[in-house]
Amino acid sequence: MKAKIIITPKKAVVDPQGKTVQVALAHMGYTGVQAVHVGKYIEIELAAGDREAARQSIDAACHKFLSNPVIEDYHLEIE
Repeated sequence: MKAKIIITPKKAVVDPQGKTVQVALAHMGYTGVQAVHVGKYIEIELAAGDREAARQSIDAACHKFLSNPVIEDYHLEIE
């Protein structure tokens, strides 16, 4: 199995890296870009087993270690 995690800043949090990318895109001629949010993508290879147990375990890891729940949201998929 594989866990895929996408971590992004919460909408209410200022994202200076995203703003920098947005400004750079505008300077390069890419018009119509209203917002950019820069985040992280993590893949974790898991041993075969109970999918729901794996989801709960990785969800706990996301909340406690992989993301900062105060300023970040995450989306978890188990394949």
